[in-house]
Amino acid sequence: MSFGHPAGLPGVDAMTPNALVVTGRVTRADVPGLCARLEALLSGAPETAVVDCDVGGVVSPDLALVETVARLGLVARRAGGVELRLRNVPAELGSLLDLVGLGDVVGNIRATPE
Repeated sequence: MSFGHPAGLPGVDAMTPNALVVTGRVTRADVPGLCARLEALLSGAPETAVVDCDVGGVVSPDLALVETVARLGLVARRAGGVELRLRNVPAELGSLLDLVGLGDVVGNIRATPE
């Protein structure tokens, strides 16, 4: 009997097609549209366990973006416990998430590569 090698490198995430990219300045008016985009992404992939949310292109992270991240996290969890994983998080956003107590709630936060 033979067992194949696991796919990929240990400790390295494979590229995932389940990604939501957030760019520009995010306002409270943008939140419903972003939530709808995430819901559409999740409805098209019912077996999804993780969704990457790339926030590296946001401009001027503020509390509106924090609210957006929190609401996207709720949409993901309501879709069957899907994990929302933030990628390319600007230092300002990471600090704001920690300040309001969401640093541990959001899940995997990966800072902007230097």
